Amino acid sequence: MKQAFLGVWRKGKHIFTRNLIPGDKTYSKNLIVFKKKEFREWNPNRSKPAAAIANGLKFLPIMEKAKILYLGIASGQTATFLSDIIGKEGVIYGIEISERCVRDLNPIAEKRGNIVPIIGDARKPEEYGWIEKVDVVYEDVASDDQTPIIIRNADQFLKPNGFAIIAIKARSIDVVKRPEEIYKQELEKLKKHFKILEKVKLDPHEKDHLFVVMKKR
Repeated sequence: MKQAFLGVWRKGKHIFTRNLIPGDKTYSKNLIVFKKKEFREWNPNRSKPAAAIANGLKFLPIMEKAKILYLGIASGQTATFLSDIIGKEGVIYGIEISERCVRDLNPIAEKRGNIVPIIGDARKPEEYGWIEKVDVVYEDVASDDQTPIIIRNADQFLKPNGFAIIAIKARSIDVVKRPEEIYKQELEKLKKHFKILEKVKLDPHEKDHLFVVMKKR
């Protein structure tokens, strides 16, 4: 098994994170032990960062002890793997508009100790304005205004020189235009606020999605 990024390992085509809660298989079918440490398999068909890694992502700015604002955390599948990476001294502030999703997330967050579920609308960062400045804003909101959402939240919460990550969902933005046209128009908007570091298409794991890693200007 080889380290792909800080906190992320690969064994052949399989992707793993070191399990923060040994024995816990939540959102992972396979646990393996390597050098007396336990790792959870991260499925690229169910998580966009894993899909990006599977498709050749070269830089993932999620570090140990990082503070993350996660917009659209849902029931926390991807967040559990980011939780593994940041460790017990990091924190994920998870914004989710669906109360049902937050109910599913709450027991997971309680067990892990580094995820803070917050019922809120990512379009209205003033609803959770008490959150501290973060190292990373990660956005996975299925909405036609997802680009303004990440810009607004990064302006308010992202530290200077912090990183922003967005999974552009072409079909949420426009069902008629070709995905490549949508990616281009959204990247033009993002370039006014961020330096684009890397872009990775997520097909076939996530159809018509573009994973974009950026740095605050």
